[in-house]
Amino acid sequence: MSAAAGAIARRGGGALAAARTLDPRLPRAVWVIQAGMLANSVGTGLLMPFVLIYLHDVRGFSLPVAGFVAGTFGAIGIVASPLAGALIDRIGGRAIFVGSLTLLAGAYALFPLVVRPWQAFVVIGLAGIGNGGLWPSQSTLLLAVTPAERRHAAFAVNRMVGNLGLGLGALVGGVAIAGAGGHTFTVLFLVDAATFLVFAAAGLTVQPPAPAPAGDAKPGRYADVLRDRTFVAFVLLNTLFVAVGYAQLEAAVPIFAKHQAGLDEAAIGSVFLANVLTVVVAQLPVVRLLEGRRRMRLLAVMACLWACSWALVAGAGAWSTAGLSTALVGIAVVVFGLGECLHGPLSATVAADLAPERLRGRYMALSTNSFAVGFALGPIAAGAVLGAQPAALFPAAALLCVLAGGAALALERRLPAAARITASR
Repeated sequence: MSAAAGAIARRGGGALAAARTLDPRLPRAVWVIQAGMLANSVGTGLLMPFVLIYLHDVRGFSLPVAGFVAGTFGAIGIVASPLAGALIDRIGGRAIFVGSLTLLAGAYALFPLVVRPWQAFVVIGLAGIGNGGLWPSQSTLLLAVTPAERRHAAFAVNRMVGNLGLGLGALVGGVAIAGAGGHTFTVLFLVDAATFLVFAAAGLTVQPPAPAPAGDAKPGRYADVLRDRTFVAFVLLNTLFVAVGYAQLEAAVPIFAKHQAGLDEAAIGSVFLANVLTVVVAQLPVVRLLEGRRRMRLLAVMACLWACSWALVAGAGAWSTAGLSTALVGIAVVVFGLGECLHGPLSATVAADLAPERLRGRYMALSTNSFAVGFALGPIAAGAVLGAQPAALFPAAALLCVLAGGAALALERRLPAAARITASR
Protein backbone atom coordinates (compact mmCIF):
# COMPACT_ATOMS: atom_id res chain seq x y z
CA MET A 1 0.00 0.00 0.00
CA SER A 2 1.35 3.43 -0.93
CA ALA A 3 1.93 6.12 1.67
CA ALA A 4 -0.93 8.18 0.20
CA ALA A 5 -3.31 5.22 0.28
CA GLY A 6 -2.27 4.48 3.84
CA ALA A 7 -2.94 8.06 4.89
CA ILE A 8 -6.40 7.94 3.28
CA ALA A 9 -7.15 4.65 5.02
CA ARG A 10 -6.05 6.08 8.37
CA ARG A 11 -8.24 9.17 7.87
CA GLY A 12 -11.16 6.96 6.91
CA GLY A 13 -10.61 4.76 9.95
CA GLY A 14 -10.41 7.80 12.18
CA ALA A 15 -13.65 9.18 10.80
CA LEU A 16 -15.34 5.83 11.34
CA ALA A 17 -14.08 5.67 14.90
CA ALA A 18 -15.33 9.20 15.55
CA ALA A 19 -18.74 8.30 14.14
CA ARG A 20 -18.91 5.27 16.42
CA THR A 21 -18.40 7.47 19.47
CA LEU A 22 -21.64 9.27 18.53
CA ASP A 23 -23.66 6.04 18.50
CA PRO A 24 -26.19 6.55 21.33
CA ARG A 25 -26.33 2.75 21.86
CA LEU A 26 -30.07 2.51 22.33
CA PRO A 27 -32.30 -0.58 22.14
CA ARG A 28 -34.41 -1.25 19.05
CA ALA A 29 -37.59 -0.38 20.96
CA VAL A 30 -36.34 3.17 21.51
CA TRP A 31 -35.68 3.63 17.80
CA VAL A 32 -39.18 2.35 16.98
CA ILE A 33 -40.66 4.99 19.27
CA GLN A 34 -38.42 7.65 17.72
CA ALA A 35 -39.53 6.69 14.21
CA GLY A 36 -43.12 7.29 15.26
CA MET A 37 -42.05 10.50 16.97
CA LEU A 38 -40.45 11.78 13.78
CA ALA A 39 -43.58 11.14 11.71
CA ASN A 40 -45.79 12.80 14.32
CA SER A 41 -43.46 15.79 14.75
CA VAL A 42 -43.58 16.46 11.02
CA GLY A 43 -47.39 16.36 11.21
CA THR A 44 -47.45 18.70 14.19
CA GLY A 45 -45.03 21.09 12.49
CA LEU A 46 -47.35 21.34 9.49
CA LEU A 47 -49.89 23.22 11.60
CA MET A 48 -48.42 24.38 14.89
CA PRO A 49 -47.23 27.81 13.65
CA PHE A 50 -50.44 28.41 11.70
CA VAL A 51 -53.34 27.55 14.06
CA LEU A 52 -54.05 31.21 14.89
CA ILE A 53 -53.95 32.05 11.19
CA TYR A 54 -56.48 29.28 10.49
CA LEU A 55 -58.88 30.36 13.24
CA HIS A 56 -58.67 34.06 12.35
CA ASP A 57 -58.24 34.14 8.57
CA VAL A 58 -60.17 31.04 7.55
CA ARG A 59 -62.84 30.69 10.25
CA GLY A 60 -63.20 34.41 10.94
CA PHE A 61 -62.67 34.32 14.70
CA SER A 62 -61.46 37.54 16.31
CA LEU A 63 -57.84 37.49 17.43
CA PRO A 64 -58.75 37.50 21.17
CA VAL A 65 -61.08 34.51 20.67
CA ALA A 66 -58.50 32.69 18.57
CA GLY A 67 -55.90 33.35 21.25
CA PHE A 68 -58.16 31.95 23.98
CA VAL A 69 -58.79 28.84 21.88
CA ALA A 70 -55.05 28.29 21.45
CA GLY A 71 -54.44 28.92 25.15
CA THR A 72 -57.08 26.36 26.12
CA PHE A 73 -54.89 23.61 24.66
CA GLY A 74 -52.13 24.21 27.18
CA ALA A 75 -54.45 24.93 30.11
CA ILE A 76 -56.38 21.67 29.67
CA GLY A 77 -53.08 19.79 29.31
CA ILE A 78 -51.84 21.12 32.65
CA VAL A 79 -54.96 19.77 34.37
CA ALA A 80 -55.01 16.46 32.46
CA SER A 81 -51.35 15.56 32.96
CA PRO A 82 -51.52 14.74 36.71
CA LEU A 83 -54.62 12.62 36.11
CA ALA A 84 -52.75 10.77 33.38
CA GLY A 85 -49.82 10.24 35.75
CA ALA A 86 -52.05 8.44 38.24
CA LEU A 87 -53.48 6.24 35.47
CA ILE A 88 -49.97 5.43 34.22
CA ASP A 89 -49.01 4.13 37.66
CA ARG A 90 -52.18 2.02 37.71
CA ILE A 91 -52.41 0.53 34.19
CA GLY A 92 -49.04 1.29 32.56
CA GLY A 93 -47.51 3.89 30.26
CA ARG A 94 -48.18 2.18 26.93
CA ALA A 95 -51.96 2.08 27.36
CA ILE A 96 -52.13 5.80 28.19
CA PHE A 97 -49.66 6.56 25.38
CA VAL A 98 -51.78 4.84 22.72
CA GLY A 99 -55.04 6.22 24.12
CA SER A 100 -53.72 9.79 24.23
CA LEU A 101 -52.49 9.63 20.64
CA THR A 102 -55.80 8.19 19.45
CA LEU A 103 -57.67 11.03 21.17
CA LEU A 104 -55.34 13.59 19.55
CA ALA A 105 -55.89 12.00 16.14
CA GLY A 106 -59.66 12.27 16.54
CA ALA A 107 -59.50 15.87 17.73
CA TYR A 108 -57.36 17.10 14.84
CA ALA A 109 -59.47 15.17 12.33
CA LEU A 110 -62.49 17.12 13.62
CA PHE A 111 -60.81 20.52 13.27
CA PRO A 112 -61.90 21.08 9.63
CA LEU A 113 -65.54 20.82 10.81
CA VAL A 114 -65.15 23.71 13.25
CA VAL A 115 -67.14 26.78 12.22
CA ARG A 116 -68.07 28.34 15.58
CA PRO A 117 -65.95 29.25 18.61
CA TRP A 118 -67.65 26.78 20.97
CA GLN A 119 -66.83 23.97 18.57
CA ALA A 120 -63.21 25.06 18.50
CA PHE A 121 -63.07 25.06 22.31
CA VAL A 122 -64.50 21.52 22.44
CA VAL A 123 -62.07 20.17 19.84
CA ILE A 124 -59.00 21.90 21.28
CA GLY A 125 -60.08 20.73 24.74
CA LEU A 126 -60.06 17.11 23.55
CA ALA A 127 -56.63 17.68 22.02
CA GLY A 128 -55.44 19.22 25.30
CA ILE A 129 -56.55 16.13 27.24
CA GLY A 130 -54.67 13.93 24.78
CA ASN A 131 -51.58 16.11 24.97
CA GLY A 132 -51.69 16.09 28.77
CA GLY A 133 -51.57 12.31 28.70
CA LEU A 134 -49.06 11.96 25.88
CA TRP A 135 -45.94 13.50 27.39
CA PRO A 136 -45.80 11.71 30.77
CA SER A 137 -46.79 8.41 29.14
CA GLN A 138 -44.14 8.79 26.43
CA SER A 139 -41.49 9.55 29.05
CA THR A 140 -42.58 6.55 31.12
CA LEU A 141 -42.56 4.27 28.07
CA LEU A 142 -39.07 5.44 27.09
CA LEU A 143 -37.82 4.80 30.62
CA ALA A 144 -39.33 1.31 30.60
CA VAL A 145 -37.49 0.23 27.43
CA THR A 146 -34.17 2.04 28.04
CA PRO A 147 -31.37 0.82 30.34
CA ALA A 148 -30.82 3.27 33.18
CA GLU A 149 -27.31 4.16 32.00
CA ARG A 150 -28.62 5.19 28.53
CA ARG A 151 -31.57 7.32 29.61
CA HIS A 152 -29.80 10.56 28.80
CA ALA A 153 -29.13 9.35 25.26
CA ALA A 154 -32.75 8.27 24.75
CA PHE A 155 -34.11 11.67 25.78
CA ALA A 156 -31.45 13.44 23.72
CA VAL A 157 -32.45 11.53 20.59
CA ASN A 158 -36.09 12.25 21.41
CA ARG A 159 -35.40 16.00 21.46
CA MET A 160 -33.30 15.84 18.30
CA VAL A 161 -35.97 13.91 16.40
CA GLY A 162 -38.72 16.23 17.65
CA ASN A 163 -36.86 19.34 16.53
CA LEU A 164 -36.08 17.85 13.15
CA GLY A 165 -39.69 16.86 12.56
CA LEU A 166 -41.12 20.19 13.67
CA GLY A 167 -38.68 22.10 11.46
CA LEU A 168 -39.43 19.99 8.39
CA GLY A 169 -43.16 20.13 9.02
CA ALA A 170 -43.21 23.90 9.47
CA LEU A 171 -41.24 24.35 6.25
CA VAL A 172 -43.63 22.15 4.26
CA GLY A 173 -46.70 23.62 5.94
CA GLY A 174 -45.63 27.18 5.21
CA VAL A 175 -45.09 26.41 1.54
CA ALA A 176 -48.42 24.58 1.30
CA ILE A 177 -50.43 27.30 3.03
CA ALA A 178 -48.91 30.30 1.24
CA GLY A 179 -51.57 31.69 -1.05
CA ALA A 180 -53.82 28.63 -0.61
CA GLY A 181 -57.42 28.41 0.56
CA GLY A 182 -59.12 26.75 3.50
CA HIS A 183 -59.14 23.36 1.77
CA THR A 184 -55.36 23.18 2.23
CA PHE A 185 -55.81 23.43 5.99
CA THR A 186 -58.31 20.57 5.81
CA VAL A 187 -55.74 18.35 4.12
CA LEU A 188 -53.05 19.32 6.64
CA PHE A 189 -55.31 18.63 9.63
CA LEU A 190 -56.10 15.16 8.27
CA VAL A 191 -52.42 14.45 7.60
CA ASP A 192 -51.58 15.56 11.14
CA ALA A 193 -54.30 13.28 12.53
CA ALA A 194 -52.86 10.35 10.57
CA THR A 195 -49.38 10.95 12.03
CA PHE A 196 -50.77 10.60 15.55
CA LEU A 197 -52.06 7.16 14.56
CA VAL A 198 -48.65 6.27 13.12
CA PHE A 199 -47.08 7.21 16.46
CA ALA A 200 -49.66 5.11 18.32
CA ALA A 201 -48.92 2.13 16.05
CA ALA A 202 -45.22 2.48 16.87
CA GLY A 203 -46.09 2.33 20.56
CA LEU A 204 -48.18 -0.80 20.07
CA THR A 205 -45.20 -2.64 18.60
CA VAL A 206 -43.13 -1.98 21.74
CA GLN A 207 -43.50 -4.37 24.66
CA PRO A 208 -42.14 -2.83 27.87
CA PRO A 209 -40.93 -5.26 30.53
CA ALA A 210 -43.41 -6.21 33.22
CA PRO A 211 -42.99 -4.13 36.39
CA ALA A 212 -41.56 -5.81 39.45
CA PRO A 213 -44.18 -7.08 41.93
CA ALA A 214 -45.18 -4.37 44.36
CA GLY A 215 -45.44 -6.73 47.33
CA ASP A 216 -47.14 -5.11 50.29
CA ALA A 217 -46.39 -1.56 49.14
CA LYS A 218 -49.30 0.84 49.46
CA PRO A 219 -50.71 2.45 46.31
CA GLY A 220 -48.86 5.64 45.48
CA ARG A 221 -50.36 9.12 45.86
CA TYR A 222 -49.38 12.60 44.76
CA ALA A 223 -48.88 13.41 48.43
CA ASP A 224 -45.93 10.99 48.34
CA VAL A 225 -44.46 12.88 45.38
CA LEU A 226 -44.92 16.29 46.98
CA ARG A 227 -43.11 15.10 50.11
CA ASP A 228 -40.01 14.62 47.95
CA ARG A 229 -38.70 18.15 48.45
CA THR A 230 -35.68 17.61 46.22
CA PHE A 231 -37.88 16.59 43.31
CA VAL A 232 -40.31 19.46 43.91
CA ALA A 233 -37.40 21.92 43.99
CA PHE A 234 -36.10 20.49 40.73
CA VAL A 235 -39.53 20.78 39.08
CA LEU A 236 -39.77 24.43 40.15
CA LEU A 237 -36.27 25.07 38.84
CA ASN A 238 -37.15 23.47 35.53
CA THR A 239 -40.30 25.60 35.31
CA LEU A 240 -38.08 28.66 35.65
CA PHE A 241 -35.72 27.35 32.97
CA VAL A 242 -38.64 26.89 30.57
CA ALA A 243 -40.24 30.26 31.37
CA VAL A 244 -37.05 32.30 30.86
CA GLY A 245 -35.68 30.06 28.11
CA TYR A 246 -37.88 28.13 25.70
CA ALA A 247 -40.96 30.31 26.22
CA GLN A 248 -39.01 33.48 25.39
CA LEU A 249 -37.50 31.86 22.31
CA GLU A 250 -40.91 30.93 20.92
CA ALA A 251 -43.06 33.82 22.10
CA ALA A 252 -40.85 36.88 22.61
CA VAL A 253 -37.93 36.56 20.18
CA PRO A 254 -40.03 36.73 16.96
CA ILE A 255 -41.99 39.86 17.92
CA PHE A 256 -38.92 41.55 19.48
CA ALA A 257 -36.84 40.73 16.42
CA LYS A 258 -39.44 42.26 14.11
CA HIS A 259 -40.38 45.41 16.02
CA GLN A 260 -37.20 46.21 17.95
CA ALA A 261 -34.41 44.71 15.83
CA GLY A 262 -35.93 45.34 12.39
CA LEU A 263 -35.92 41.77 11.05
CA ASP A 264 -38.50 40.83 8.45
CA GLU A 265 -40.46 37.57 8.44
CA ALA A 266 -38.03 35.82 6.09
CA ALA A 267 -35.08 36.66 8.33
CA ILE A 268 -36.97 35.49 11.41
CA GLY A 269 -37.76 32.19 9.70
CA SER A 270 -34.11 31.78 8.75
CA VAL A 271 -32.80 32.29 12.28
CA PHE A 272 -35.28 29.79 13.69
CA LEU A 273 -34.20 27.28 11.08
CA ALA A 274 -30.64 27.85 12.35
CA ASN A 275 -31.83 26.98 15.86
CA VAL A 276 -33.44 23.73 14.70
CA LEU A 277 -30.38 22.70 12.70
CA THR A 278 -28.11 23.41 15.67
CA VAL A 279 -30.05 20.98 17.85
CA VAL A 280 -30.16 18.33 15.12
CA VAL A 281 -26.42 18.55 14.38
CA ALA A 282 -25.05 19.08 17.90
CA GLN A 283 -27.27 16.85 20.02
CA LEU A 284 -25.41 13.54 19.66
CA PRO A 285 -21.91 15.04 20.15
CA VAL A 286 -23.23 16.81 23.25
CA VAL A 287 -24.64 13.51 24.57
CA ARG A 288 -21.14 12.04 24.42
CA LEU A 289 -19.86 15.10 26.28
CA LEU A 290 -22.37 14.62 29.11
CA GLU A 291 -21.13 11.17 30.09
CA GLY A 292 -19.24 11.01 33.38
CA ARG A 293 -19.92 14.67 34.20
CA ARG A 294 -21.97 16.37 36.90
CA ARG A 295 -25.47 17.14 35.69
CA MET A 296 -26.30 20.24 37.72
CA ARG A 297 -23.01 21.91 36.79
CA LEU A 298 -23.84 21.33 33.13
CA LEU A 299 -27.31 22.78 33.69
CA ALA A 300 -25.57 25.85 35.14
CA VAL A 301 -23.44 26.02 31.97
CA MET A 302 -26.64 25.78 29.95
CA ALA A 303 -28.14 28.68 31.90
CA CYS A 304 -25.05 30.79 31.15
CA LEU A 305 -25.34 29.96 27.44
CA TRP A 306 -28.97 31.08 27.48
CA ALA A 307 -28.01 34.27 29.32
CA CYS A 308 -25.46 35.00 26.57
CA SER A 309 -28.16 34.37 23.97
CA TRP A 310 -30.52 36.89 25.52
CA ALA A 311 -27.70 39.43 25.85
CA LEU A 312 -27.12 39.09 22.09
CA VAL A 313 -30.82 39.53 21.36
CA ALA A 314 -30.89 42.63 23.56
CA GLY A 315 -27.88 43.93 21.62
CA ALA A 316 -29.69 43.31 18.34
CA GLY A 317 -32.48 45.59 19.51
CA ALA A 318 -29.99 48.36 20.14
CA TRP A 319 -28.55 48.33 16.60
CA SER A 320 -30.16 50.13 13.68
CA THR A 321 -28.40 48.09 10.99
CA ALA A 322 -30.70 45.26 9.90
CA GLY A 323 -27.85 43.05 8.73
CA LEU A 324 -25.98 43.26 12.03
CA SER A 325 -29.18 42.75 14.02
CA THR A 326 -29.98 39.64 11.97
CA ALA A 327 -26.48 38.28 12.57
CA LEU A 328 -26.76 38.87 16.33
CA VAL A 329 -30.15 37.18 16.60
CA GLY A 330 -28.89 34.31 14.43
CA ILE A 331 -25.85 33.78 16.67
CA ALA A 332 -28.11 34.03 19.71
CA VAL A 333 -30.46 31.23 18.64
CA VAL A 334 -27.51 29.00 17.70
CA VAL A 335 -26.00 29.48 21.18
CA PHE A 336 -29.43 28.87 22.66
CA GLY A 337 -29.67 25.63 20.66
CA LEU A 338 -26.41 24.41 22.19
CA GLY A 339 -27.95 25.02 25.59
CA GLU A 340 -31.04 23.06 24.52
CA CYS A 341 -28.79 20.08 23.76
CA LEU A 342 -27.73 20.13 27.41
CA HIS A 343 -31.14 20.77 28.92
CA GLY A 344 -33.17 18.06 27.17
CA PRO A 345 -31.27 14.94 28.28
CA LEU A 346 -30.23 16.34 31.66
CA SER A 347 -33.61 17.55 32.92
CA ALA A 348 -35.38 14.34 31.89
CA THR A 349 -32.82 11.99 33.41
CA VAL A 350 -32.57 13.83 36.72
CA ALA A 351 -36.35 13.60 37.08
CA ALA A 352 -36.29 9.92 36.10
CA ASP A 353 -33.53 9.05 38.54
CA LEU A 354 -35.43 10.70 41.38
CA ALA A 355 -38.62 8.73 40.61
CA PRO A 356 -39.32 5.41 42.37
CA GLU A 357 -40.82 2.90 39.95
CA ARG A 358 -44.22 2.64 41.63
CA LEU A 359 -44.65 6.44 41.34
CA ARG A 360 -42.95 6.95 38.00
CA GLY A 361 -46.10 8.04 36.18
CA ARG A 362 -46.85 10.71 38.76
CA TYR A 363 -43.26 11.93 38.83
CA MET A 364 -43.14 12.17 35.04
CA ALA A 365 -46.50 13.97 34.99
CA LEU A 366 -45.23 16.71 37.28
CA SER A 367 -41.90 16.85 35.44
CA THR A 368 -43.53 17.30 32.03
CA ASN A 369 -46.02 19.75 33.52
CA SER A 370 -43.11 22.03 34.40
CA PHE A 371 -42.81 22.64 30.66
CA ALA A 372 -46.52 23.40 30.30
CA VAL A 373 -46.54 25.82 33.23
CA GLY A 374 -43.33 27.50 32.04
CA PHE A 375 -44.75 27.92 28.55
CA ALA A 376 -47.89 29.47 30.08
CA LEU A 377 -46.09 31.89 32.41
CA GLY A 378 -43.27 32.93 30.07
CA PRO A 379 -45.37 34.60 27.35
CA ILE A 380 -47.53 36.37 29.96
CA ALA A 381 -44.47 37.91 31.58
CA ALA A 382 -42.94 38.72 28.20
CA GLY A 383 -46.09 40.46 27.00
CA ALA A 384 -46.25 42.60 30.13
CA VAL A 385 -42.60 43.69 29.87
CA LEU A 386 -42.74 44.26 26.11
CA GLY A 387 -45.80 46.45 26.59
CA ALA A 388 -44.11 48.57 29.27
CA GLN A 389 -40.39 48.62 28.40
CA PRO A 390 -39.36 46.39 25.47
CA ALA A 391 -35.63 46.95 25.90
CA ALA A 392 -35.76 45.57 29.46
CA LEU A 393 -37.09 42.11 28.57
CA PHE A 394 -33.98 40.27 27.43
CA PRO A 395 -31.55 41.78 29.97
CA ALA A 396 -34.03 40.68 32.67
CA ALA A 397 -34.30 37.21 31.11
CA ALA A 398 -30.49 36.94 31.00
CA LEU A 399 -30.25 37.84 34.69
CA LEU A 400 -32.89 35.26 35.59
CA CYS A 401 -30.98 32.63 33.61
CA VAL A 402 -27.85 33.35 35.63
CA LEU A 403 -29.81 33.13 38.89
CA ALA A 404 -31.40 29.85 37.77
CA GLY A 405 -27.93 28.49 37.03
CA GLY A 406 -26.85 29.38 40.55
CA ALA A 407 -29.93 27.61 41.92
CA ALA A 408 -28.95 24.49 39.95
CA LEU A 409 -25.52 24.47 41.61
CA ALA A 410 -27.12 24.91 45.04
CA LEU A 411 -29.53 22.03 44.40
CA GLU A 412 -26.77 19.58 43.47
CA ARG A 413 -25.84 18.71 47.05
CA ARG A 414 -29.45 17.70 47.77
CA LEU A 415 -29.51 15.14 44.95
CA PRO A 416 -28.78 11.49 45.75
CA ALA A 417 -25.36 10.41 44.54
CA ALA A 418 -26.82 8.25 41.77
CA ALA A 419 -28.59 11.25 40.21
CA ARG A 420 -25.64 13.65 40.20
CA ILE A 421 -23.49 12.25 37.40
CA THR A 422 -24.43 11.00 33.94
CA ALA A 423 -23.38 7.38 33.46
CA SER A 424 -20.42 6.65 31.19
CA ARG A 425 -20.67 4.08 28.45
